[in-house]
Amino acid sequence: MRLDFIRPLYERHGPYASVYLAGLSAEDERRRWRAFRDSMEQADQDTLDALETAVAVPAPGRALFAAGGELVMAETLADPPRLEQARWSPLPHVTPLLMARGENVPHLRVVLDREGAELTVFGGGSPRAAIGTAQKWPLQKTAQGGWSRKSYEGAADESWEHDAETVAHEVDEQVRRIGAELIVVAGEPKSRSLLCDHLGTKAADRVMMAEQGSRADHDEYEYDVERALDTWLERRKSELLDRHREHQGPVGFDRVARLLREGRVLAVLSPGELADLVWIGAGGTQLSTDADELRRWGVESPVRERADSAIARAAAMTDAELWFSPEVKQVSAVIRY
Repeated sequence: MRLDFIRPLYERHGPYASVYLAGLSAEDERRRWRAFRDSMEQADQDTLDALETAVAVPAPGRALFAAGGELVMAETLADPPRLEQARWSPLPHVTPLLMARGENVPHLRVVLDREGAELTVFGGGSPRAAIGTAQKWPLQKTAQGGWSRKSYEGAADESWEHDAETVAHEVDEQVRRIGAELIVVAGEPKSRSLLCDHLGTKAADRVMMAEQGSRADHDEYEYDVERALDTWLERRKSELLDRHREHQGPVGFDRVARLLREGRVLAVLSPGELADLVWIGAGGTQLSTDADELRRWGVESPVRERADSAIARAAAMTDAELWFSPEVKQVSAVIRY
């Protein structure tokens, strides 16, 4: 998954309070929150107060991150967290959130026919079902009769194609802007064909046609979209694992950390949570198992932090992807070059 959405957490210096809570009744909420609040003995009062306001929001689960007296990020979870917990630590404890929300695929959903088109953009790191920015265009062909019918139809066809070109231009722009990996197109066959005729090469290579669905009925289309996304995710994960094996990619925290520091990691492959403690500095890629190594780089006071938290920060700050897979036994990496 891409980690753009957690970068704001690293724009603010810690320490951080990280809290994972299940949806609770009012009485349970007060009791559980008091226990978590008391467990973070070193946290400042303002930061705890900022969290206290956020825990009252009803949801199946919540992941909350606060520092310096402010709530920096609040994520709603579709299901209760596997483990309710609260941590006060140098970096935000993001791994449970990343594992719970699953991989995100930046993608576009396009449904069109001769009367209109809808383009919905899913990207920017948000869960694929959470947000969609939709735009609509008219693609109208007006019915006319009489002796001039052919000329009316010719003008309508020309307008139809012009509007399809407009939608294609917007698709190309969104592919460039969000790095869309998939474009799922549904609707009337001729409209789909006109759209594809005007797409740029990069967008055209990412198109998958959905045979079901229309602008009036999205149910079957949405099913096809979810299936296409699942297929893409499995294929992407398999490609990364195959590439890692084929090139005998780096395995183990020390080797992966070194390549993250050099900005050479395309994707980190992790078996899950990595609770072992390592050393970090304030910089996004300052991580090592050796505190003296950090001091030689000018880090005056290295601090201890969980390996998974350090890896997540370094990956986010170097545009590396992070994927969880039971097929790797230690943290591993796929290198860029």
